[in-house]
Amino acid sequence: MKEKLLAYFEIRELNTTVRREILAGFTTFISMAYILFVNPSVLGASGMDKGAVFTATALASALGCMLMGILAKYPIATAPALGINAFFAYSVCIGMKIPWETALAGVFVAALIFIVITIFKLREMIIDAIPADLKYAISGGIGLFIAFLGLSDGGLIVANKSTLVGLGSLSVGTTWLTVFGLIVTAVLMVKKVPGGIFIGMVLTTILGLATGLIHAPSAIVSGAPSLAPTFLVAVKHVGDINSLQLVVVVLTFLLVTFFDTAGTLVGLANQAGFMKDNKMPRVGKALASDSTAMLAGSLLGTSPVGAFVESSAGIAVGGRSGLTAVVTGAFFLLGLFFSPLLAVVTTQVTAPALIIVGVLMAQSLRQINWSQLEVAIPSFLILLGMPLTYSISDGIALGFIFYPITMIAAKRGKEVSPIMYGLFFVFIGFMWILNM
Repeated sequence: MKEKLLAYFEIRELNTTVRREILAGFTTFISMAYILFVNPSVLGASGMDKGAVFTATALASALGCMLMGILAKYPIATAPALGINAFFAYSVCIGMKIPWETALAGVFVAALIFIVITIFKLREMIIDAIPADLKYAISGGIGLFIAFLGLSDGGLIVANKSTLVGLGSLSVGTTWLTVFGLIVTAVLMVKKVPGGIFIGMVLTTILGLATGLIHAPSAIVSGAPSLAPTFLVAVKHVGDINSLQLVVVVLTFLLVTFFDTAGTLVGLANQAGFMKDNKMPRVGKALASDSTAMLAGSLLGTSPVGAFVESSAGIAVGGRSGLTAVVTGAFFLLGLFFSPLLAVVTTQVTAPALIIVGVLMAQSLRQINWSQLEVAIPSFLILLGMPLTYSISDGIALGFIFYPITMIAAKRGKEVSPIMYGLFFVFIGFMWILNM
């Protein structure tokens, strides 16, 4: 059995071990476990039952991780994506006054379209058509984005009315918990200690519990909430999608999830060293996995599911095979019953890991040809756009809009593929839709 496991996941060929893959899967789960609590809170604002959303989030995440690990054999985890869940709750349900049942039907329809274009390999063609320099920029941009998330979650960066962002207060105990974790993790990584990121998270948690900055859980085991309030509601309300406004909502779900996931997959594949000749092996299976998880998520009762950037934490500790994602999925299932324990994994615990992983992902920026402005400008806009717009897809949009323009200005327009010209118009329409 063990030999079959090693052979299927190509453990030896990838120069990894089962122990390392399990550690990587657990590290990824710990880094993204917050989604189990954040997603119900966000979608709950639309009127959805928070308990049902919690269970739907865990099951959809587990399914997506299992599919990604077993079919695509990538150490990449999936879960309901941040940003698009806020669009679902605050823009669609609250802003447009669309019932959550109808919005969920919109996610279901978008997922069906997702599967169709995946079957016809349209998504695969688009990813393959992205120039290598822009792929490196996407990887580096995601690195800056998750580092920015870490700095914000840890309290080192806060909102500032005068300067948009500013340094957080060093008089707050939890901020010092982040500083401690960052110092410990940085030292461990510099000294090349195996599992340095995970060890840093454990030590930060212990310090938080010892100082009272992290509250000990009141229980260990709890039952999983019922799915009944949201299960299959999407299918029952497909007929409600009968206006131009709702068509635009479906297209927005589709576009944001499409490019968020595409960008994340490319960035993580770059980090793990999977890219070959500017192409991502088995990308079709990876895309099929996430689109299936999105469809299942809509049926269970949650917003669009996509690849998660926090998978980079597991990759950073050595995860290279699909076993990493399978382990992450297994922990999501366990999380259904051990949710009180997850409360000790606060944002201050995961923040240092995200910051250090951001450093690792930023290393791809050295591959960009910065001496050619026609490539450097769109690459820089992707790089800077992701953290400053707080959106992977918005950052990609900025770069993809400028790429044909700068290439034509450099008299290299013939080198731009028809797909990239097509994406130029798609993203202009995408930005218009978002602003409308």
